[in-house]
Amino acid sequence: MRGETGADNQEGEAALAAQNSVLTQIARPYASALFDLAQGENQLAQVETGLSDISRLIGESDDFSRYLRSPVISGDVKASTLEAILKKAKVNPLVGNFLRLVARNGRLFALDTIIAVFRELAAAARGEATADVTSAAPLSDAQAKALAETLKAKLGKTVTLNQFVDPSLIGGLQVKVGSQMIDSSLKTKLAAMKIAMKEVG
Repeated sequence: MRGETGADNQEGEAALAAQNSVLTQIARPYASALFDLAQGENQLAQVETGLSDISRLIGESDDFSRYLRSPVISGDVKASTLEAILKKAKVNPLVGNFLRLVARNGRLFALDTIIAVFRELAAAARGEATADVTSAAPLSDAQAKALAETLKAKLGKTVTLNQFVDPSLIGGLQVKVGSQMIDSSLKTKLAAMKIAMKEVG
């Protein structure tokens, strides 16, 4: 029985990897086009901030995330909902127009991947790396700073953190740089660091 479960897990992971690969293929041209435009308009920082706000919105609202991915809801309905969100959020005009294009092309289901690829491009242009950090509870400023410094020592370059919260996360902390999960030795160090911070705090 245990063997079957292992095989099921492997199949599930393979299916997920294939899905992520397809999403990345869809996302890359959009992210590259926006990156070139933002760089050309000298608005890289503003666009990245705007996308971070949208990403946080997706990450913090399961309903919104499901809504974007739903194949049942028409592109027109998603586009009109997005328009209402854009007006309320007052995002950068370049980001707003870009999101409208993504909606019009029926690619909102890949939006979080598009944002992730854009961040990677922006970080690479600055000679930095980006790390997606998912924690069971929000990290304090001190924890985020210590984590960024630990990753900088490990990777040899400045690391920008994209922070997400997932209360169901077992182990409390998950770190992903690009498409790679951080190795277990660093995970152990991070766990130790987190415990040490709790004791200090």
